[in-house]
Amino acid sequence: MNHLLDVRNLVVHHGPRTTVDHVSFDIAAGETLGLIGPSGCGKSSTAMAVLQLRRPTSGEVWFDGHELTALSEKQLRPLRPAMQPVFQDPYGSLGPRHRIREAIAEPLRVQGSWDRTTGPERVAELLEQVGLDRSLGDRRPHELSGGQCQRAGIARALACEPKLLALDEPVSALDPSLRAGILNLLAELQERLGLGYLFICHDMAVVRHFCDRVAEMREGRIVRTTPTPPPPRSPAATPR
Repeated sequence: MNHLLDVRNLVVHHGPRTTVDHVSFDIAAGETLGLIGPSGCGKSSTAMAVLQLRRPTSGEVWFDGHELTALSEKQLRPLRPAMQPVFQDPYGSLGPRHRIREAIAEPLRVQGSWDRTTGPERVAELLEQVGLDRSLGDRRPHELSGGQCQRAGIARALACEPKLLALDEPVSALDPSLRAGILNLLAELQERLGLGYLFICHDMAVVRHFCDRVAEMREGRIVRTTPTPPPPRSPAATPR
């Protein structure tokens, strides 16, 4: 299998503390790897280092044929659009002062690919792609529900046509009634676009439902990586 992402012996130091300790895993295009573990075990630090938002201390991060840790910031710039984060707090990630359409357009402006003629229509299409009415682009984050804001955050991540999304607890801040809708949206986008997902979570029930494989993390290390376990049998279905 050709890997979209291949992480080898990743180490991250935060001050005197080792937050990520020789972590290795891979993700193929169209695959979801769940990274699960208790709070403070290094899941988010791993994602930040994979995206090169925090430079690792050592190790290798191979993405789409490029070894990212060996590249300068200038060399990384053209690769960054293909790797995008989706954060836990949709309100904070969009910025409270910006209208939704401005937040979604921001990655295009940063990458120098914003076109004043076609850009507004591109933003409207992204809103519709994540199940939002294009008229919501004129609102600010506080005027939307949590689920709508997270959909807008996903639209923002899709603006630069990425190949990999690092999803850091993307449904944990949502009401249970909204979680299924976001997970279904992510599954549909993955099937349509062939995206690879690094899915950070602490809820095994969500991981079991959504991920292809699961990597369990403890104290900065991945202790095991296995296929996602099947749902537990109900007592009535258990053979006697």
